[in-house]
Amino acid sequence: MISIENLRKSFGPKKVLNGVNLNIPTGETICIIGASGSGKSVLLKHIVGLLDADEGHVTIDGNDVGTMSQEEWFELRRGFGYVFQSAALFDSMTVYENIILSLYEHGETREDVLDAEARRVLGAVSLLPDPNEVSAEEFDREWNILKNKKPSDLSGGMRKRVGVARALVGEPSYVFYDEPTTGLDPVTSEQIDQLILALTRKLKATSIVITHDMFSVYRIAKTVAMLYNGVVHFLGTPDEMRASTDPVVRDFIERFN
Repeated sequence: MISIENLRKSFGPKKVLNGVNLNIPTGETICIIGASGSGKSVLLKHIVGLLDADEGHVTIDGNDVGTMSQEEWFELRRGFGYVFQSAALFDSMTVYENIILSLYEHGETREDVLDAEARRVLGAVSLLPDPNEVSAEEFDREWNILKNKKPSDLSGGMRKRVGVARALVGEPSYVFYDEPTTGLDPVTSEQIDQLILALTRKLKATSIVITHDMFSVYRIAKTVAMLYNGVVHFLGTPDEMRASTDPVVRDFIERFN
């Protein structure tokens, strides 16, 4: 469980977070929405430890992230997966090298282990066929083609899927998605949304999705938290958000629907 209590953050005179309170239960998919500059990404960076709060606390599984040692943070972060807005793949590396990078940096060099994990996560995002449904020869052919591709060889949707696959390495307990459908066409956006839902069910991971795509919110969220003026202005289900008469909520829905 993630608990955020009275979180405050300013950059110079600008108050971005002004007392955010939010609890995210284990295994839940929550979408955090808000206009540009509302503090969505700043909040996410506090949760994953990239920013220090001016005031308040972020607690993950009972651990106050503000008091943890570097070694404790290192261990906690091994349970995190992060999907960047642009996928953030390394252009000079192959798909395979992008996938195994974190394992390699943690000291894993056994080729059979690296290959098995890469095949697992690429299969999880449907970039490889189910090995039980195709011949070994066909699977190996698909595997060898995909693993050696560079990001420039992939479509936008495939790059996003590789980014998701990389985030799944090590079976994380928490997966953070930063604008996962930005820049994608409606069909591919829906495919990514369905992928997020399927992975959440399969992995039982807690999914935190930063987005302004209301179509995605309606498809995937169990809970919606809307940031406005540095606080959580609305918290509820997608249906409750649709039915809200709050003028701030209505304005947001009408602008981004």
